[in-house]
Amino acid sequence: MLKINNLQVYYGDAHALWDINLQVRRGEICTLVGANGGGKTTLLKAVCGLLPIREGSVLFDDSDLLAFKAEERVSLGLSMCPEGRKIFPGMTVEENLAIGAYTKRAWKKRQSMMKQFYDLFPRLKERRKQPGGTLSGGERQMLAIARALMSEPKMLILDEPSLGLAPNTVESVMEAVQKINGNGVTILLVEQNVNVSLQISQRGYVIESGRIVMSDRSEMLLSNPHIKQAYLGL
Repeated sequence: MLKINNLQVYYGDAHALWDINLQVRRGEICTLVGANGGGKTTLLKAVCGLLPIREGSVLFDDSDLLAFKAEERVSLGLSMCPEGRKIFPGMTVEENLAIGAYTKRAWKKRQSMMKQFYDLFPRLKERRKQPGGTLSGGERQMLAIARALMSEPKMLILDEPSLGLAPNTVESVMEAVQKINGNGVTILLVEQNVNVSLQISQRGYVIESGRIVMSDRSEMLLSNPHIKQAYLGL
């Protein structure tokens, strides 16, 4: 579904990503893991049109993403939930969700989609009239994910959804991610939490210092000595 070939990305004159090759297959959860500063978010921004690409290609459902602006990529079926639970704190839960349905197709179905995501995240339903700023960290993450889904994406990119959350909340969020995938949404999960993310995904890539250094089935990465030492502390 997503095919990235020989991608080169710069910040000004600084080379940030080198020769990135990555594929996400339709219907799977694919994980991109790495430490802070490794290039994970830079790669996501490039895919979503928020950073220019110097060289290489990005195909999504056989469409050349480089020919589309960032907002047009959402209409193609690509949606991203950014790091940091970036919601609108002064707007209600319901208003935050409605903003996510800004494509013409999604806007017509916004009420039925809200009901679907209230079923997925019951706490959002309980708080649907509350300002987003009054929610807990876990609830804000649920709202950010649901808002990204309101555009009816074929593929959802999740950037660090477990960051800063309590362990029991992380478990709830990851269970929701699996349910979303089970409903037919392909997922690229970008995480520092290597153990949790690889446990729920089928395949994974490891990015270090702007380069993909390893890729394999998730269970093979979990048993890899380098992964155990560098990311799991074993």
